[in-house]
Amino acid sequence: MASIAKTVVATGASSGLGFEVIKHLLAQPQPYRFILGVRDVPTTQAAYNRVQYDKSQHTLTLLPLELSDLRTVKTFAGQVLERLGGNGSEGIDYLMLNAARSHAAEGPGPNGSKWCETYVVNHLSQHYLVHLLRDKLVASASRLVFVSSGAVNMVKDPSTLSTTLLANSGASPMTVYPASKLAALYGAHWWRRELTGKCTVVAVSPGLIPDTGLSRGMPDAMSKDNLPPEVMKDAKSVEEGAASILAAFTRTDFPEDPDRIFLTSWGDWWPAETIRASLDKGEWGRWCRGREEIEREEGVV
Repeated sequence: MASIAKTVVATGASSGLGFEVIKHLLAQPQPYRFILGVRDVPTTQAAYNRVQYDKSQHTLTLLPLELSDLRTVKTFAGQVLERLGGNGSEGIDYLMLNAARSHAAEGPGPNGSKWCETYVVNHLSQHYLVHLLRDKLVASASRLVFVSSGAVNMVKDPSTLSTTLLANSGASPMTVYPASKLAALYGAHWWRRELTGKCTVVAVSPGLIPDTGLSRGMPDAMSKDNLPPEVMKDAKSVEEGAASILAAFTRTDFPEDPDRIFLTSWGDWWPAETIRASLDKGEWGRWCRGREEIEREEGVV
């Protein structure tokens, strides 16, 4: 008897870690239905065309998604729901939120936003996407996988986020990236609370992966060739990073403490004390706005 296909909706799967995650799942006997939001559909389609997989078992749909523009997020969500039959029986088993950028906060915000593009992509747009898919996620008892980063602990004073993440703040990539990922981790905690008993929410770090496109926004000093040996000794390959993310798809040994949602790249659940900066519920409320408020402030019609 054939297995029922599991549905994966994902961002950040056109290259790097996300691509490797999907490629691994395409090699499994378990059938999957993938709906991926990507910036460049033709280029990404060509990349997946080069992957050998059983097309009678798996289906792969690529839809345009530009996460710096929340209007395309709304369109993408509508297309996902349409392909799943709206309120019908087809659900979402996994939502992987993996897209990320690491550019400085220079110049105006995208589409008139007061926030820098890195923040809009790394947190705001993907938080908005969960809002748009919420009813389907709840009906499906989905698992939400937020791809996070140990870099969140580089933020020593979370109160600085409100200035660091503004458009044209002048903050460097090494300041903006950890700040935006901390905001996204607030989002993971917020959704864990909102969806308790309805969905499973996991945050996961793939570890230090020098060989991904994420490094494009970093200064030359942070390139793989220039990182000091003491840093590079902890570096992982893209395949190893993808394996860490895949573990977040399947792990069920959750700690009793509901704040311990962060799975490390070495397979442990970080103690609450280690991610203390992400546990301020006041910050959750500040950075995790409701759907209508986001649409009003960002001019989404």
